[in-house]
Amino acid sequence: MFRFDFLEEYMPIFLEGVQITLGISIITVILGTLFGSLLFLMKNSSISIGKVKPLKILASIYIEVVRGTPMLLQILLVYSGSKLMFGIDLTAFTSAVIAIAVNSAAYVSEIIRAGIEAVDIGQTEAARSLGMSKSLSMRLIIVPQAIKNILPAIGNEFVAVIKESSMASVIGVGELMFSAKIVQGATYISLEPLMVAAVFYFILTFSLGRLLGYVERRMKSSDTH
Repeated sequence: MFRFDFLEEYMPIFLEGVQITLGISIITVILGTLFGSLLFLMKNSSISIGKVKPLKILASIYIEVVRGTPMLLQILLVYSGSKLMFGIDLTAFTSAVIAIAVNSAAYVSEIIRAGIEAVDIGQTEAARSLGMSKSLSMRLIIVPQAIKNILPAIGNEFVAVIKESSMASVIGVGELMFSAKIVQGATYISLEPLMVAAVFYFILTFSLGRLLGYVERRMKSSDTH
């Protein structure tokens, strides 16, 4: 028989965990989008030294390394390595934000690339035929159209970050998963606190998913007018 009588006393702990989870997710998606945009620009940079394009190589290596290693490992490396390697004593919250943003940026850069590549190449050719430079045609013609492809995918990345933020609990960040562990330790109830955390995660991701679906439908309907 399930027991949820602990909620009356411990609900504030779960609600605080929800707030921290949302805080981590919002900050990391913003930082990840900004850094991911920079990575995209680096990967498409024409700057070269001889035949070598250093910015493109650095961005490509970064993306492959980040995508090829677990986020949990990245969180632990930032949390432990910042003090050992750089002498910077980061808080658990800051370490989690940096690690998740660093991870998200690698995926956002690929989202931006895919969104831009989805725009008909004829748009670029038409802009160039009118005498526009590559950067001007990208800024005025390609990017405005690509945004409609990029925004829904960025929203899906937001949903993924909400779930992945649970890994921050391993370094003591008081997000939703950590809140469930606190309640487990205080009540000696193992399953029910996890079920409550699961319900909160579902509410967050389901609500955001429906909101993103609404925004995407509005964007598509605006294209038909």
